[in-house]
Amino acid sequence: MPRSLDGLVLAPVADQAPGQVGTRTRFAYHEKDGEIWAEYAGGDVVRGHLVGTREGDRLDFRYVQLKQDGTTSSGHCVSAVVALADGRVRLEESWAWESQPGSGTSVVEQVTEQHG
Repeated sequence: MPRSLDGLVLAPVADQAPGQVGTRTRFAYHEKDGEIWAEYAGGDVVRGHLVGTREGDRLDFRYVQLKQDGTTSSGHCVSAVVALADGRVRLEESWAWESQPGSGTSVVEQVTEQHG
């Protein structure tokens, strides 16, 4: 099983649609006893939070965020935790908004000193 997400910082590898999470967004993850949560911000996101559970290499969480334009949005995401060859962690995500139309997939990877 890939290692704990606790204390890791992850960032998207590609920009999503305008006004959403993008490569400037940083997610600070926490994990304890099967619970996961994170704070995130950057780009168009002023403040975001996610909370959910982890079973093995599967995360299941909901997220809420406040954007620069003052609007809020929320959704649901299921992610696969993947260990990269260089020891970093990748999350392969499948998400869907619950507060508005739209769904998709994204990839976030652990940010280290060497990787920016």
